[in-house]
Amino acid sequence: MAILEIEEEVCSSQALPLLSLNHVSLVVKSVWASVRFYVNVLGFVLVKRPSSFDFHGAWLYNYGIGIHLIERDAMDCEYQTSIEPRRIDPKDNHISFQCTDVKLVRRRLEDKGMKYVSAVVEDEGIKVDQVFFHDPDGYMIEVCNCENLPVLPISSPCPFKPNFSSVKYDKMGGITNSCALVLETIMMESLTTEMMNFSF
Repeated sequence: MAILEIEEEVCSSQALPLLSLNHVSLVVKSVWASVRFYVNVLGFVLVKRPSSFDFHGAWLYNYGIGIHLIERDAMDCEYQTSIEPRRIDPKDNHISFQCTDVKLVRRRLEDKGMKYVSAVVEDEGIKVDQVFFHDPDGYMIEVCNCENLPVLPISSPCPFKPNFSSVKYDKMGGITNSCALVLETIMMESLTTEMMNFSF
């Protein structure tokens, strides 16, 4: 089946009204070992978790997304991990973060004594550097300069929401492209809603 046919089939029904990625939830052996990793290595911040939960866990937040950690029950065999550490495989499931300096990421991982695998993706002369490594439970993390590679939608009936970096301004600070005007309206509506939700 051709890509266009797949897209038309997938987009034939109305999509859910999604806004953005909110959080990734991970089942872990030790909440505090994972908290140390996500705070000290990736720069997340521990945030308040609902008091109604009756299981051990932690919530972290940064870069516009949350990481929710759930400590597995020691008797839960479904999530038992092997003694042997998993091979770092870039084709495995992973969470990816953009960064400003891939070389600095590699140096800091080396300073922390962490194993990693590097890869380079190239398309039409554009290169993306990737670094893959595991968290304490073997979940894979990717850090990359993925913004180097433009997101180019294949012809599709599905709407594509523009990236904030696509906004173009004129000399007076006004927005010049129509997609960005829509984006500015959405941002202002979101800001207004957030301001109304503040409790004084």
